[in-house]
This record gives sequence, structure tokens and C-alpha cells, in this order.
Amino acid sequence: MRHLVPSPQDLWFLPLGGTGEIGMNMNLYGHDGQWLMVDCGVSFNEPLSPQDALTSEVVSADPRFISEQKERLAGMVITHAHEDHIGAVPYLWRRFKCAVYTTRFTAEVLRRKLAQVGLEQDVPIIIVDDGESKQIGPFQVTWLALTHSMPDAFSVTIETPAGRVFHTGDWKIDKQPVVGEGFVASRFSALAKQNMLAMVCDSTNALQAGHSVSESDCYQGLLAAIKEEKNRVVVGCFSSNLARLVSLGRVAQETGRYLALIGRSLLNMVSIARVTGHWPEDLPLIDAAHIGYLPREEVLAVATGSQGEPRATLNRLAANNCFDLTLEADDLVLFSAMMIPGNENDIMRLVGQFKGQNIRTLQQQDTNLAIHVSGHPYQDELRQLYSWVQPEVAIPVHGEAAHLAANAEVAKASHVPRQLVGQNGDLYQLAPNVTVIRQAVKTGRIALLR
Repeated sequence: MRHLVPSPQDLWFLPLGGTGEIGMNMNLYGHDGQWLMVDCGVSFNEPLSPQDALTSEVVSADPRFISEQKERLAGMVITHAHEDHIGAVPYLWRRFKCAVYTTRFTAEVLRRKLAQVGLEQDVPIIIVDDGESKQIGPFQVTWLALTHSMPDAFSVTIETPAGRVFHTGDWKIDKQPVVGEGFVASRFSALAKQNMLAMVCDSTNALQAGHSVSESDCYQGLLAAIKEEKNRVVVGCFSSNLARLVSLGRVAQETGRYLALIGRSLLNMVSIARVTGHWPEDLPLIDAAHIGYLPREEVLAVATGSQGEPRATLNRLAANNCFDLTLEADDLVLFSAMMIPGNENDIMRLVGQFKGQNIRTLQQQDTNLAIHVSGHPYQDELRQLYSWVQPEVAIPVHGEAAHLAANAEVAKASHVPRQLVGQNGDLYQLAPNVTVIRQAVKTGRIALLR
């Protein structure tokens, strides 16, 4: 593969994954002969190409372009601990062998992942704090906290002598998050004074008009949905959504129920939250092994498998094959998670299994209550951030083609002078001149687990 080497006058952005698709984010910034990687994620149960009939269990962007010149890789920045941003690091780090820079909660998640593959002593992890700057090769990187559906989510500014870029990572404007501090607008409006050359921005919900719903409103929606129930309630949600777990803990307290977590990833996430100070000390959990002995009206369980994953807890409950809990007719299974595109058939099959046993289900489309909210910005939030940061160039990422185009339209309406829409493998040249070289680098997918 042809090696592109940026000069001291160049500032480049090169997405290898996550642009033109949702998942497996892998981004490179180039300046003065070196590259900086931002995020290194995975997707699950995906084909390696659109023509493939078979899927692989864990898939990442093909890192060959940078792994073949790893001596030019100054370091890796991980913005937050969602799998589509962090999940490939344990599989791919041996190809890079560079330091990883991230914040405290994300570092704890990463350490546990590395321990599973015997790399916990090998990978240098540099922990940074909100507002802190690090010089990583020719890149000065500064971390700015924002709100998302996971604690410790950060944006970064990347400064070089050729220009500055603001990379949002995943975000929303949530003034009342259940975990962490609310979104601080003044920190982002201050970026306009730094003459930001480009803003590389999350596009996941760019097709959605209005403003996303707060995680605090989701707590109220879950409380309203559960408080009238007289039987067992099981909630399926992503284990990474710590705020949702805290909300369900509060709901359990409000409704006289006991909260239990069924699934290793849920237990691991709460353990990480306790170690890093993100789990409220007054929020008790009971051992899942005890929940089967409780009266039905006192049971609130959280289970893995909201996407219909065959080996997760919800599928085992539907098959009456869960060691800790058995459901009966008129119990409720509530889905507090989005339906990820591609998983519709698996989820509806799971719902059908429950309904076949007269176990009730509740999904977001079944109710006006906010039983799930997104962690990504709607159009009003995109418009607000563009108006605060005032970049010269908007680069939509983290979305399929329609999402990227919608983000660009919002940027244009927000008076951002230029919008560059592309896909993985396109080389965005930001300095000394602004242009895009289409398909400058061959990209693709590789299977990490078959």
C-alpha cells in the first residue's frame, strides 16, 4: 500500500473506519511525517464486504495503511469506552505498539480488556484529565469533557503549526445527565477564539429534527413504566450505558423493588464504575442468584441481550434456560435500547418468543414514555455546536451516507463556509489548501473473531 507522508505544512484527516458507516471508528490525523490515531473500534456480526453472505462475530477497520508504517504513528487517543471506539485495541495493538492516551474511566475499561488477552503489562496507557493537554509527536491534544450515554466521554482539539481541528467524538447536549456533569456550553463557544480550521463531527442522529431527550427524562419514563407493574420486570439495555443502570437503581428504590444484574458485562461495568467513583454509594444491588426467591412484585432485573444476541441473558430467559431467574405469564420485559440497524429480525424473533409464553414486552415504539433516549445529537444540537465553534470546514463522520449529508446541510445552514462529505479512505487535506483526494487509501474490514 502506498505510503502517504504529510509534510510540515500539511494537516490531513484520514478515516479508515466509521465514515460512511456506523461502527468500527478508526481515524488518522497527519502532520510533519507523523500520524495520530483517534479511536480504534469494532462492530459485531458484520460481513467483511457487502457481497459476503456470512458475517464475522467481531469486525474492525483494516489498519494496514498505518500498521505498515507504525514508526510514524505518534500515539493513539481513545475518546470514550464504547466498543465502536475502543473494542479493537486489544486485538490490534501489537500491530501499532504505541502509547494510548485516554481518561480514567476509559482507561479502566481498556485495562480489563487488555488483561483478557495478556497485554495489561505491555500497553502504555497515559491517563489525562479534563482540560489537560499532551504533546503527542507534533500534535498537541487537549481533552474537553462533554455528555454522552457513557461516563467520561471526551472531545479533543488537535493543534499543529499548520492548523487546529476539533474532533467531537460521540456527544449530545444533555444539561441534566444522570451520571457526571451537564454540558458546559462556554467551553465550546471559547473554541471560536482559537480559529478552528475544521470540526470533525458525529452524524449518527443528523436525520433527526429537534433536540435529543435528556437521560434524566429517561429516568422519569422508566419510573412511570415500572411503578404500576405488579409482576417481575426485566429490562434489556446496553451494559455500557451506566447512566441507565443508575436510573434503574433509582427506579428500584422508588418502587420497592430489588435491582439485580444478570450478565457478566453488566457486572463488569458496575465494578469499573465503583472503582472510578461513578457508581452512587447509596445504590444497592443484590446478587442475581437471590432474585429468584423474591416475590414477583419485588423483582427488577437488568439483562444483556437487547439486540437479540443468541448467547445473552434475554435469549436464555426466553428459552427458559436462565439459571438465576424464570419468567412467568404477565411478567414484563422492557427494551431500554435502540434497535441497531441489521438486528431487527433477531430482536423481533426474541419478542415473539416472549409473547408466545404470554410474557409482555415493551419497546420504545409501543409507548410515548421515554424508556430509551439516544446519546447522539439531533439537528438543533449540531446547529448549536457549529455556531459555538465556528469552524472553517465541517467534516461529518460517524454515520452512513444519508447521515453525513444531513450533517453537512446543518453545517451549511449554520454558516460554516465549507462542508466536506466523504467516506473511509478519502484523504481530507486541510492545510495548506482544503481539498479531498477520493479513495487515496485502500480501506476495508478484517475479522477479529469469526
